[in-house]
Amino acid sequence: MTESETGEAGQTGTGKKRRRRSREETEADLLAAARSLLERDGVLAGVNLREIAAEAGVNHGQIYQYFGTRQSLLRAAAADLVERQTQDRDDHWERPFAERRLAMFHHRLDEPELVKLEALLALDRDDSFSPLPRFAQTLQALERDEADGSLPEGADIVAAHVMTAAAQMGYVIFREAYARDTGIPVDELDARAARAFSLMLTGIATPSSQQTPQV
Repeated sequence: MTESETGEAGQTGTGKKRRRRSREETEADLLAAARSLLERDGVLAGVNLREIAAEAGVNHGQIYQYFGTRQSLLRAAAADLVERQTQDRDDHWERPFAERRLAMFHHRLDEPELVKLEALLALDRDDSFSPLPRFAQTLQALERDEADGSLPEGADIVAAHVMTAAAQMGYVIFREAYARDTGIPVDELDARAARAFSLMLTGIATPSSQQTPQV
């Protein structure tokens, strides 16, 4: 195999000189290129693998060599985005349940393309995709919530986590369509949705004995 074929040297299809780099660096460049194009064009515009390769300055075949499939590259790009976005939120796990969930709602509002990418991977029946990253750490936090009273004793803590995550993601995916159909500007609808979500969280965190019966 020639240097051009391995991507260690040579030129890209755009004529840009490739620098010599390790496999780890090449994979990182491909993920960065995928993130950049997803952010620029949006998830539903599709991902052109040749364009990603050109953006990263590598041979197109290296995408398949390193990631195997287009789906694997997208999954890796999504995981990379999640990891990068959680690096500066080390105190997240120490917050009470409702505060963590509301923070994640606002975080997902700031990253709608990532939410759409996660939804597409799930709809594509990608068994390797995880919609609940760091679940072991999440479960520890949920158990602490129940122990310290942030969640009612005996609450279905896993269902509470899953359903609030589903509500967040569903709203982010449909928010622009909701805004169009309701005639409410997106920013205003976001604020109102956040208040409604906060009330939902309060209801989940309130023991059933203290809740007002519905008539």
